[in-house]
Amino acid sequence: MSKEAQVEKMTDIMAKFVGYTAKVLPDDVAAKLKELADKETVPIAKLLYETYAKNQKLAKELNRPSCQDTGVLQYFVKCGTNFPLIGELEGLLKEATVRATFATPLRHNSVETFDEYNTGKNVGKGTPTVFWEIVPDSDECVIDTYMAGGGCTLPGHAMVLMPGEGYEGVTKFVLQRMYTYGPNACPPFLVGVGVATSVETAALLSKKALMRPLGTHNPNKRAAEMERLLEDGINKMGLGPQGMTGSASVLGVHIENTARHPSAIGVAVNIGCWNHRRGHIIFDKDLNYTITSHKGVEL
Repeated sequence: MSKEAQVEKMTDIMAKFVGYTAKVLPDDVAAKLKELADKETVPIAKLLYETYAKNQKLAKELNRPSCQDTGVLQYFVKCGTNFPLIGELEGLLKEATVRATFATPLRHNSVETFDEYNTGKNVGKGTPTVFWEIVPDSDECVIDTYMAGGGCTLPGHAMVLMPGEGYEGVTKFVLQRMYTYGPNACPPFLVGVGVATSVETAALLSKKALMRPLGTHNPNKRAAEMERLLEDGINKMGLGPQGMTGSASVLGVHIENTARHPSAIGVAVNIGCWNHRRGHIIFDKDLNYTITSHKGVEL
């Protein structure tokens, strides 16, 4: 297969995959919503969970996005140095975004800053965003797709704490963000927390945390314990679905971290709403693909 044919094949697959994730939630998110709905006892919350389920059913039946805000497309790419399309990847992801915009369709969400005009195709200066991780001696390419909504993920928050504030300061930062902003982010939501050495590293980690499957935990036992404590604490706020009160406020809390400078604790929060539209797809060197976020999907 020629290079041009390979690019066309992968572009077509990614355009279809992006469109599919706009309409169908990942398996783990759908299962968690059902679990929370089954446990819910507050009447208004039970009604909202029923509405969520009807939304998902109609999105499939009518072949339409499950939320009118299909977000800004973000791609988290973990690519091997021997993957045949590593040099063409960023360009083909932009083209896939354009195709998905018209075929799905996706709402036009790329507005050129300062010039204030909508490009009409979800591609502009720096959009869609592609975050890279290069893997030596690998011919595989793993891509997480994510629709970062204007009401949930995009209003993230990051700062650097003084070291004396410690992990209590991290906890306070996260809980204050949930208390002041949480109801606006369409709960129950997934909370991504990044703890690192600066605002930019913490912010990226908090977004990567949203790509993790629900039910997974940070491999560090202390970080995993903080995930549990934060989840318990946010649930006790009683935000419930759409912030209308309920037994649960979150789908989960995920923390990602790096080492840090001893004089600073960078911390950031990003939130994924209940309609957490991410996808996970793996390509081998022959462009055969495996989808792990949505089982049984043929594109």
